Amino acid sequence: MIIKAYDLNNAFQKIINYNLNLFYGENLGMMDDFKKEIIKKNKNLKLIRKNQDEILKNTELFFSELLNMSLFEEKKIFFISQADDKIIDLVKSIKGKMSINKIFLFSGILNKTSKLRTYFEKSKEYSVIPCYPDDEITIKKIITSRLANFQNLDRDCITAIQESSNNDRIKLNNELNKIETCFIDKKIDLINLLKLLNSNVNEDLNELTNAALSGNKEKTNKLLGETIIQDEKSIFFLNILNHRLGRLSDLISLSIKSNINQALNSIKPPIFWKDKNNFIEQSKKFNKEKINKILKETYNLELKIKSNSSYNSQILMKKLLIDICDLATS
Repeated sequence: MIIKAYDLNNAFQKIINYNLNLFYGENLGMMDDFKKEIIKKNKNLKLIRKNQDEILKNTELFFSELLNMSLFEEKKIFFISQADDKIIDLVKSIKGKMSINKIFLFSGILNKTSKLRTYFEKSKEYSVIPCYPDDEITIKKIITSRLANFQNLDRDCITAIQESSNNDRIKLNNELNKIETCFIDKKIDLINLLKLLNSNVNEDLNELTNAALSGNKEKTNKLLGETIIQDEKSIFFLNILNHRLGRLSDLISLSIKSNINQALNSIKPPIFWKDKNNFIEQSKKFNKEKINKILKETYNLELKIKSNSSYNSQILMKKLLIDICDLATS
């Protein structure tokens, strides 16, 4: 029985009906999620971890552990790693003998000619769960689900997390763990989020953005020569820039009714203290008209990059930053 793995909870509800289950594929992060869920839902059972070679070297011991049960012995679940076609005969010999204990086999990539994969796919008694690579939609669903209780989880934040993980579920889970640990108040701020996700790269981009928005031509030119804006990060960087411009626009609007320091302290979500001086300096260089002009440029640039992959996005991004720097001093 083939069970689709894209919805963990739905898949798990089906898996628990089978005593023998095979997970295969290259998505190790997905397998890890299933392992955690299996352990979580079977806390009252004894977990035994083995690899295939260990079992095949002593099948009698394995069968003894699997099939011999006493009234006082704990029920068991077995995690068997590195499974492949070598274990097919043992799997077939188990048929009809298991009633209480459960086995979960974990394998790498199994092609369509694999005897083990074919056996599980055709079986009505056992389940097989292909763990294929995640796409952007699945990754974003995981993000929104894990961070459902966090404030300010907007499109830019979700995109930043997704791109930082590079659609790798193991890396994604590490990033989400960091976010849950660092944002204790459950209020996400994009600037601090970006610093958390990829501190070295984002520090460079933030420094470059600040230099351009402040009209510091010397520093902007120096950083443009030192900073590599990877093609795959160009849209991500435009999102960062648009968010920054939006915050700067909000600050300018608030400062009309009060002084700049009062406006700075009242803006929501709060501006990180290290960035306050940059915002004050940049608010003196820009007005609403200038900001809207840049936002129009970033919008057109995003369309251009998305519509034609042949464009050198790094050159286009650097030209944009030069235009911003010139506009700040005009």
